[in-house]
Amino acid sequence: MRYVHHAVSAILCLWIGGCVTGPTPQAAGPGLTTDSDWFRRSEPLDRGTIFSALNLPQPTPARSASGVPGPAYWQQRADYVIRASLDDRENAVSGSQRVMYTNNSPDPLWFIWIHLEQNYFQDDSLGSLMREDAGRFGNRASFRGGFEGVSVRAGGVDLPMAVYDTIARIDLPAPIPPGGGRFEFEMEWSFRIPEYGADRLGIDPTSNGLIYQLAQWFPCLAVYDDVHGWNTHGYLGQGEFYTDFGDYEVSITVPRSHLVAATGVLQNPAEVLTAEQVERLDRARSSEQTVVIRSAEEVTDPSSRPPGDGPLTWRFIARDVRTFAWSSSPAFVWDAASIPTRGRSPADQDPTRAPPPGTLVQSVYPVEALPLWSQSTQMLRFAIEGYGRRWFTYPYPTAINVNGRAGGMEYPMIIFCRERRHDRGLYGVTTHEIGHNWFPMIVSTDEKRHAWMDEGFNSFINYYSNAEYWNEPPAGRGSSADFARVMTEPDQQPMDTPADRVRDGRLGSLQYAKPAVMLVLLREVVLGEDRFDAAFRRYISSWAFRSPRPWDFIRCMENAAGADLAWFWRGWIYGTGTLDHAVTGAEFVESSRRARVTFENRGELVMPMTYRVTYHDGSVEDRLLPVEAWFTRTRFSATWDSDGKTPVEVVVDPGEKLPDVDRANNVWRASTARGK
Repeated sequence: MRYVHHAVSAILCLWIGGCVTGPTPQAAGPGLTTDSDWFRRSEPLDRGTIFSALNLPQPTPARSASGVPGPAYWQQRADYVIRASLDDRENAVSGSQRVMYTNNSPDPLWFIWIHLEQNYFQDDSLGSLMREDAGRFGNRASFRGGFEGVSVRAGGVDLPMAVYDTIARIDLPAPIPPGGGRFEFEMEWSFRIPEYGADRLGIDPTSNGLIYQLAQWFPCLAVYDDVHGWNTHGYLGQGEFYTDFGDYEVSITVPRSHLVAATGVLQNPAEVLTAEQVERLDRARSSEQTVVIRSAEEVTDPSSRPPGDGPLTWRFIARDVRTFAWSSSPAFVWDAASIPTRGRSPADQDPTRAPPPGTLVQSVYPVEALPLWSQSTQMLRFAIEGYGRRWFTYPYPTAINVNGRAGGMEYPMIIFCRERRHDRGLYGVTTHEIGHNWFPMIVSTDEKRHAWMDEGFNSFINYYSNAEYWNEPPAGRGSSADFARVMTEPDQQPMDTPADRVRDGRLGSLQYAKPAVMLVLLREVVLGEDRFDAAFRRYISSWAFRSPRPWDFIRCMENAAGADLAWFWRGWIYGTGTLDHAVTGAEFVESSRRARVTFENRGELVMPMTYRVTYHDGSVEDRLLPVEAWFTRTRFSATWDSDGKTPVEVVVDPGEKLPDVDRANNVWRASTARGK
């Protein structure tokens, strides 16, 4: 039975978010995106208001004026016990789950909302119908999937469930009390696995069997929070997810020939591995060098699996994670190494948090991925250690890289990476996907509404990780010079546009590259590295295992850095303007014995800038024009005592650190000026 109600008005009501009871959303002011203006905030920012204060939502006892969680901060919790079985003949999964939901909110809850993301793969889902072609995030070939046989019970009684596309409302026999009240219920379900699951999951055929990648695969509690109440944005393919933290105890039954990689720690290795594999795995836990658990030669050797008949059940436990993903295949080569127990990173100074454990770093892949994937585990180790050293120590006991159909996707402790050709491509996708374990798996952002706080922050930390791995200057996403051209394209949208409403082909530039450039500029041009790093670490540490909003980030950075950055946030997060600094003239003024250079700010953005002055005697001087110069004007003449020397050349932004859209007006030369 397919639980789909074609109540279009109800779907739209829930999708837009205006018909669900819950806390009143915090009011948004100028420059803040709200549900009501997602479709109209595309006009360029008025340059005249760039320096006015941001009208942020009022601080609350839950979200303080300093941008950190307040004394009354709360969030819900959902703990799962799941039993699932993989049918490799029908390419299907069936399962049951017991969920313990804890209501830490101040509100009694008369109903709960569930995400049914597999319903995206019904051929008449909203996500399928909204796309002109399948694309990266589409339902290819009109695959007919979705949940089947869904049932909900509590205390032995069936509960009513109304399904609207990829979300479902479950009415409760009595409200869940506020302040820690609990509600336990059970569900059963099944679904067919799509061959290509919108780049999140799928089936990859290899010479030694199919690789199954399973993600967003079980009915999952929607988030109820202090900002929006129930978060009921459905799954449309491009926008990812926003979930509560919880503990997971998951049992996965698969054919005996399979190996399983999953979120969490394997609880029964002696039951699902050979004695030799158990010994190798134990050796890997204390080795920083890669240990092969199952080699390419052993993949086709029946003795590389435990003797006997029938399927095997793999058991995993994961603590304090946002979701659970897994992969299963008879084709896996498997290797592993360890990151030993570390001390705390500079950001992780919370004495109430347990010291970080050592981490077992693993890779599973088919023989087709060799020889490249023999480097995967060490690449993964390098990325994790770098992020931990710079920002916040990796808190989980394991990390796994899986090669299969999904191009690149992240889940707690496990990532999916398709790359099999080049080492640069493999490190790039590996460091990006494991970087997501910081954003949003540790700092839990709402990826439906604010994908830039997930993809963009991750792209920012990737910018330095790639440079460190290849021992070369940073490049790629985060590079201002590369991004300038993108800013001139028509039909720009603000960065704070929900992912599902980003225009086709713009997701990468708007939600990945632009916020990465923004943070690089804030670090390297506006604040300086020491000041930025201290503030950014404060943000990560304060919101680890919690859920910030954009205004929390803004306030936390400003308070920790000691800076009023309204002009910066307005231009980058909420505006669509460009940066165009120009130098229009230079001279030596005899009457004052001072040099004077005149600049114009011709774009909507403002930034501090460096300019290089060459004098008639060949001497060179770099000078700074602070952003405050543009407080009240768009034309500014800088004057200084040049010790009697005449400027003959001025170059704006000589290091090309800024995304200036017209560099032709960044140079003034005396010879050129005289020739005019």
